[in-house]
Amino acid sequence: MTDLKGRTAIVTGASRGIGLAIGQRLAEAGANVVLTSRDQESADAAAAQVNGNAIGVAAHVAEDGAARNCIDLTMERFGSVDILVNNAGTNPAFGPLIDQDHARFAKIFDVNLWGPLLWTSLAVKAWMGEHGGTVVNTASIGGMSSAPLMGMYNATKAALIHITKQLALELSPGVRVNAVCPGVVRTKLAEILWKENEDGMAAAMPLGRIGEPVDIAEAVAFLASDAASWITGQTLVIDGGQLLGGAAAFRSGADG
Repeated sequence: MTDLKGRTAIVTGASRGIGLAIGQRLAEAGANVVLTSRDQESADAAAAQVNGNAIGVAAHVAEDGAARNCIDLTMERFGSVDILVNNAGTNPAFGPLIDQDHARFAKIFDVNLWGPLLWTSLAVKAWMGEHGGTVVNTASIGGMSSAPLMGMYNATKAALIHITKQLALELSPGVRVNAVCPGVVRTKLAEILWKENEDGMAAAMPLGRIGEPVDIAEAVAFLASDAASWITGQTLVIDGGQLLGGAAAFRSGADG
């Protein structure tokens, strides 16, 4: 049911971390994979790490011309865009909301929210609207809660969760749209959250560890496949139980 042979996937922000792991997993399932990064060298390096039919394309996620070029290249090379993973994200606005400026506000919303809208629109108009397809957005558990210094980032992810539901309705029944909501994952973008306190953070989680990129990739492959053919408009939380809260007191009670 997770066989993706004959399908083509675009993964934005795929030069490393979660995006690269998603590209690798989709290729393992048989898909042709297009990996995007801001520069061609990084995109090519990512494609070289994929065991399968993969190419890298330079494309800033929020630039209309670059996005159109990538969609056109994908159609010319593979003839379809069956799967779109809107994974690219940024967080230049770390800190209190009242200390942000418009430049950081514009950048984070352009990349984290406008990017997924732009690429989904182009993919639907180029292929999915007539032939069907699946879209998976990388949101975050931050879009479901509040956290110190993460207000702007979390606002973009909350908006992306809402847009996922809206698009699922607007594009039904031919295009399924879902989101994954990772917790703290071992990526460069999230280093500020885990690098100095990984052991303490892991100990507080019900499953006892922070996430790895492959944890998210497996979920995306499921949502992109026919195994999830009756799932749309949903947000799949992948956080090791983090949103449940600390597990230490429950473990102590069980031991007693």
